Amino acid sequence: MAQISKQEIEHVARLARIGLSEKEVNSLTTQTSSILDFVETIQTTDTEDIEPTNQVTGLSDVWREDKVQNCQLTREQLLANAPEQENGYIKVPKVL
Repeated sequence: MAQISKQEIEHVARLARIGLSEKEVNSLTTQTSSILDFVETIQTTDTEDIEPTNQVTGLSDVWREDKVQNCQLTREQLLANAPEQENGYIKVPKVL
């Protein structure tokens, strides 16, 4: 049974610059110990004959080949729907 002490919770809280009340420290000590117990249980599970799984739905990505195509529109036609333009380019707000 994995146990974590109140001092360890307080130490981690100090490192993370998180202020915890005594009630929160007690609660986190109990919850963290439960999580560690669960991890121990998982580690004892025999997974020798189980194939790794990364996709359980059976779906797969569909990719198409990129093909270069010449555009039949002029610059003016392309910019016609732009809300704002400047010097033949679409004007957008600055992103910093």
